[in-house]
Amino acid sequence: MLGPARRVVFCALVCCSVYARASSCPPRCECSEAAHTVKCVSRDLRTVPVGIPGYARNLFITGNHIGRVGPGCFRGLDNVTNLSLSGNRISEVESHTFAALRSLRYLDLSNNQLTNIHPEGFSMHNHSLRELNLSRALYNHSAVMDLAASLRLSSLGALQGLDLSGNGLIFLPPRTFSRLGRLRRLQLSNNSLVAIHNGTFWGLGELEQLDLTFNALKSIPEEGLRELDDLPAAASLLLGDNPFTCTCAIEPFALWLNRSQGRVRDAEGLVCAFPAVMRNVSLLAAATRTLGCHQRAAGADMALQTSYVFLGIVLGLVGLVFLFVLYLNRKGIKKRVNDARDACREVWEGYHYRYEIDSDPRLSQVSVSADA
Repeated sequence: MLGPARRVVFCALVCCSVYARASSCPPRCECSEAAHTVKCVSRDLRTVPVGIPGYARNLFITGNHIGRVGPGCFRGLDNVTNLSLSGNRISEVESHTFAALRSLRYLDLSNNQLTNIHPEGFSMHNHSLRELNLSRALYNHSAVMDLAASLRLSSLGALQGLDLSGNGLIFLPPRTFSRLGRLRRLQLSNNSLVAIHNGTFWGLGELEQLDLTFNALKSIPEEGLRELDDLPAAASLLLGDNPFTCTCAIEPFALWLNRSQGRVRDAEGLVCAFPAVMRNVSLLAAATRTLGCHQRAAGADMALQTSYVFLGIVLGLVGLVFLFVLYLNRKGIKKRVNDARDACREVWEGYHYRYEIDSDPRLSQVSVSADA
């Protein structure tokens, strides 16, 4: 049995040991218990460091050389609400990587080189995540299929902000965001999107802001316009700095833009990029005052109708002249017809005579004797 003094000393040593472990800081990291923050910035780390204190709410592991992250990297970090893994050259996100972070609200994976994202890479248990930053995070645009699959199978139903800017995306698979029903902000700027198709933004029933600036949109066809119209009425759109081509094909988009100026926040700044004669012309004015597609179409129809009328008149006159010539030469034509008829009759009689001779042997002998 330990004496009272010894028990006090023993308890003090145990408490100090526990406190030391709780307050320990991983090598090459900086920890602040008062600020609940741990920073492991540009320390040439190859893996997520172990021994991160449990008090950490803000965890910054950035600018390192961490190739992959998995579920074992963040165990025991129930208090982390903000996690930044930016600029680590991460290429792989394994299944349920962030599931242990039960309080996580902000996740930053920007400036990485993701090539392999497990379909359940973003699956979490308690739907706590509110902001996900994946700007400049994909190694190339081909990783969009993995990303779309992971977003469709994720448990990010409470996500409010998603940043996919700067990833060189050429297209977005249909229903990529179908499980993000509470998303309010979607950043798609600085990509290479060439079109908006049916189902691109399906399921975004609470969207408030969609940023499509600095993409490769030459126009938005009627299918894409219907997709934009299906977004919530309060959603604001940004479409600036796209290479819009102002031919008659863009007229439906230009007319839609005039009707939707309240939703498109930068509508007044949208201009034509091609052709050269239309460069920097406002898209709001392009359909009605500059392109003049309806006027040209009406003029073309009128010119075509005039051509048909003129052709009919010419053909009618030619027909009348032909009939008049026939009338003037009716006697000569009749004589030529009679002569041709008589000539045909003589030829026919000659052929008939030769046929009778060839078919009757007796007449054939008489004909031969007469010839001798």
